[in-house]
Amino acid sequence: MIQTQNLTKKYGRTVAVNRLNLTVRQGTVFGLIGENGAGKTTTLSMLATLTVPTFGRAFVNGFEVCKHPHDVRMSIGYMPDAFGVYDDLTVTEYLYFYAECYGIKGALARRRSVDLLEWVNLQNQRKTYVNALSRGMQQRLELARCLMHDPQVLILDEPASGLDPRSRIELRRVLRRLRELGKTMIISSHILNELSEVSDEIGMMRGGELSAVAAVDALLDQTGAYRRLWIQAAAEPESWHRVLANVPQVLEYALRPQGVEMVFSGLEEEQAELLKRLIQSGIAVTHFGEQPTDIESLFLRLTERGVLPHDAG
Repeated sequence: MIQTQNLTKKYGRTVAVNRLNLTVRQGTVFGLIGENGAGKTTTLSMLATLTVPTFGRAFVNGFEVCKHPHDVRMSIGYMPDAFGVYDDLTVTEYLYFYAECYGIKGALARRRSVDLLEWVNLQNQRKTYVNALSRGMQQRLELARCLMHDPQVLILDEPASGLDPRSRIELRRVLRRLRELGKTMIISSHILNELSEVSDEIGMMRGGELSAVAAVDALLDQTGAYRRLWIQAAAEPESWHRVLANVPQVLEYALRPQGVEMVFSGLEEEQAELLKRLIQSGIAVTHFGEQPTDIESLFLRLTERGVLPHDAG
């Protein structure tokens, strides 16, 4: 449904996207994670036909973006990271305007407007002016706008940017419903935890390159095997090193003023054995427990260790 072949964009000597090879299968959701400047927005802009690649090819819904841009635009719903709204339009007028751009008029436009506003929980805002909506409501309105022509592919650039926690929950609910409908989506974000809740696969961009791709199921399976432990105790560094260096389940650890943080690959029985060894070595442990898994650090750690594939192509 979405495929790129050595897709590259240069601005002078700056390479924004470098030989990107990506495949997003029909009916799946692909999350694109990366820091600001990693190349996410440029990638999505090329897929949406708004930025012309320097070289390489890209296909969306079977159409090549450079040769058939009109067909691509008709088959996608694109939500940029920063969008303009028409302040003098009500919510309903806003949707009608975009529907007409796609040749959708009359009863069909009215029916889709009503259905989509209910779908994104804005049914009570039909007569509200767009500029009077909260940021979260505007984001959900943009999703409704993307769906007015019933596209098969959605390209969403940082859809949760700037939202408060409640609005993020509402947005994720809508995205999960889109996933259930079988829409093909590529979604960018710099927050991996959010992408993992709605995506089938996640790819990480660094310096314009896709450095790693992993199936979310595989990533979450590994989350259960890798735990972050916090052990609070007063001890000299040498005492910590003497014990932890000889425990194979301790993959890495960092000494803190009041204890140690570590990544531990063992089961609960092995955690108990570690605690026993620490106490026997004379370390007075006052707290021993798990911390929430940082899925982003886990993603990086697993790809670096070869547990998840580096190959993005």
